[in-house]
Amino acid sequence: MPRALLINPNNTQEMTASMVRAAEAVAPDVDFVGWTSRNGPPAIQGPEDGALAVPPLLDLVARAGPEIDIIIIGCFDDTGLAEANAVAACPVIGIGQAAFHVAALRSERFSVVTTLDVSVPVIEENIRRYGLEGHLGRVRASDLPVLETTETGEGAAARIAAEAGRAVAEDGCDCIILGCGGMARLAAELRARVSVPVLDGVEAAARLVRALG
Repeated sequence: MPRALLINPNNTQEMTASMVRAAEAVAPDVDFVGWTSRNGPPAIQGPEDGALAVPPLLDLVARAGPEIDIIIIGCFDDTGLAEANAVAACPVIGIGQAAFHVAALRSERFSVVTTLDVSVPVIEENIRRYGLEGHLGRVRASDLPVLETTETGEGAAARIAAEAGRAVAEDGCDCIILGCGGMARLAAELRARVSVPVLDGVEAAARLVRALG
């Protein structure tokens, strides 16, 4: 059984646990280990938080032993992905990277529903760097702070679903990508609310482990 290390670059342990549960649900034949970056920011919202998160993230990547077959960076901004690949002894993938490539394979056009406006340029630049801008409808902010994605209740799902509905109506997209690792726990509920397929980056990365690990 391959072993995948999911590293959350922010210091919110609850989000790490939520992402590991989502990964295990779709890839039960993979052994997932979750690490939380204790020295990272509480949430990664925009490039400044991302820059703060990279050094402690790389410390964790360097600690991954030979028993780890693949590392998943559990931040939709793919924080530190290039730097981590440069130092890791195994493949490293980001949950944003995984979602974009899976969406491009299964649809002609996707839109991303993320958290705050500050994250939009980061995600747009990543999509351009991966050469997938031709598949992009739009990156949309739901005005939902990252840490609110971990809260119970109706509010988070309703706001994401409302923005996804606008994306379907206005962007001509064939699928919606959830643009935050904290949204993984809401994926099933959102699929019941949105009229096109909904892709989650944690699930996409988990399903790629056997192909890449």
